[in-house]
Amino acid sequence: MKLTRRCTRVKIELLAPAGDLEKLKAAVLYGADAVYLGGRHFGLRAGAGNFSEEELIEGVRFAHGKGVQVYVTVNIFAHNSDLEVLPAYLETIRAAGADAVIVSDPGVIDLIRRLHPGLPIHLSTQANTTNWAAASFWERLGVKRIVLARELSLPEIGQIRDKVQLELEIFVHGAMCISYSGRCLLSNYLTGRDANRGDCAQSCRWRYALVEEKRPGEYFGIEEDDRGSYILGSRDLCLIEHIPQLVKAGINSFKIEGRMKSVNYVAGVVKVYREALDAYLADPENYTFNPAWWEEISKVSHRSYTTGFLSGSPGVSGQHYEGEIYKRSRVFVGLVRDYDHTSGLALVEQRNRFALGDEVEVLVPGGNNFSQKIIEIIDQEGCSVAAAPHPQQLVRVPFDRAVPEYAILRRI
Repeated sequence: MKLTRRCTRVKIELLAPAGDLEKLKAAVLYGADAVYLGGRHFGLRAGAGNFSEEELIEGVRFAHGKGVQVYVTVNIFAHNSDLEVLPAYLETIRAAGADAVIVSDPGVIDLIRRLHPGLPIHLSTQANTTNWAAASFWERLGVKRIVLARELSLPEIGQIRDKVQLELEIFVHGAMCISYSGRCLLSNYLTGRDANRGDCAQSCRWRYALVEEKRPGEYFGIEEDDRGSYILGSRDLCLIEHIPQLVKAGINSFKIEGRMKSVNYVAGVVKVYREALDAYLADPENYTFNPAWWEEISKVSHRSYTTGFLSGSPGVSGQHYEGEIYKRSRVFVGLVRDYDHTSGLALVEQRNRFALGDEVEVLVPGGNNFSQKIIEIIDQEGCSVAAAPHPQQLVRVPFDRAVPEYAILRRI
């Protein structure tokens, strides 16, 4: 598919998820232009670490110190009781210095415009903006940016771009929802946990089997798989190979999903998209896709990739039917917390067991990855040990070269 539309007039933003303060710092260090996060209330990822008021202030300070913007989610569909406490929370966000709020509820949008008219509003994908008339409507109401519905094709995005001046954001990577841009009642129906108020149980990821009415307790696999059927499981979105088309379509912000994913996921995915986007913007005419980016982005835990609705309805190619859902070629084993240039020892926080002799790949922010063997592990008492088996255990490990804070160790 070839588009001749001119490139967007503003810098293309790479927007990364920040489920907690650690992930925010990783996203910033690995190349994000902006991060989005949730406070302890009114966001759609109650299961993420999320940010207290003090952490929000610290996160904004850290991000702004690196020239990175911070957007805060307030994108639940509010009930009357929510509106009683929302003004105080909005004041907390404003006072912390957030650069925008991500909102889906018209009533909440109206409240923000009245209480904090200078606070930019980004319309959440939950608002399901699928056409230029809706985009134009929100533009007239003062919305600065729309996170478009995930169910749009590239030509549809281009048509919306031609009709409005406000910023457009799309998801380029991460988990997809089987419901229309995340508006789901399945979790609420099965568990009483409301996905539209931040408490999704991810019921669509469960394994299901068929039960015949007169044979209660007898379960029949819908496919020949003794683990059950994954009839509701969507593949993960990945548009890393389509950056030129997206830029030419006039997208202002490339959004990565994953506030509940690991710091390894955030760092690895952000780094790849940063490299690819920079390479294209530096020389669009001579840009070629680097296969190493695809290899790298496949190392983090993920479901089989799809391009979603970019070329139209994905049909069966957008769903996952195989028994084994998640794939990965590396195991995240440690996060570098500090490095002593004199001794050559890095302080490593264990995330999965690793041991002497393990070959590890080191993911480095702003630099080239490298691999080496673990030849020594020193515990907090200064004793050499054979392995680091305990969650978040702090150990020191010698490296052949200097490693920065937030470098990530992955076992090969």
